[in-house]
Amino acid sequence: MTGAKTTLLYARPGIIVTVDRFTVGRVTFQVAELTHLRSTRGPHDRIAVRAVATSGAAIGGVGLLLGFSGGLQRLTAGAYLLLGAVLLVPALIAVAGDRWRPPPYELWGLYRGDGVLLFSTDDERQFGQVTRALVRAREMNRYGGWNEPLASVDPWRPSR
Repeated sequence: MTGAKTTLLYARPGIIVTVDRFTVGRVTFQVAELTHLRSTRGPHDRIAVRAVATSGAAIGGVGLLLGFSGGLQRLTAGAYLLLGAVLLVPALIAVAGDRWRPPPYELWGLYRGDGVLLFSTDDERQFGQVTRALVRAREMNRYGGWNEPLASVDPWRPSR
């Protein structure tokens, strides 16, 4: 094993990225066998989704009852403004839910032909660091373990 194959690119508790291995928790992946890496956002928080659905259904039900009972014709302008403001409740709940419990960042890829969730976190900075380290490991692996991939070398320019 060469020295380049043991180069440590990222190390935090539970996450280690070297040139040849990517370890998350107790699961280890061979970097050479990882392909088609892509990042996505995970699902929204279930409690926030249920709150939006419930409040939307309740407000929609009240609106339908008022419409079919003829109650909308007897409302004042202030009541219409209040009804319009109440219609914003599901949107506000959705924004607050995404703010307090954002969807996680997920790194997916093919490992030995199977689609696998490689890494997931709600910390954007950590996700970026792990993703960059894994991309760098793949580049170094592809170029035979060179410490610097060809893309980082200054291009040749003629002297004038």
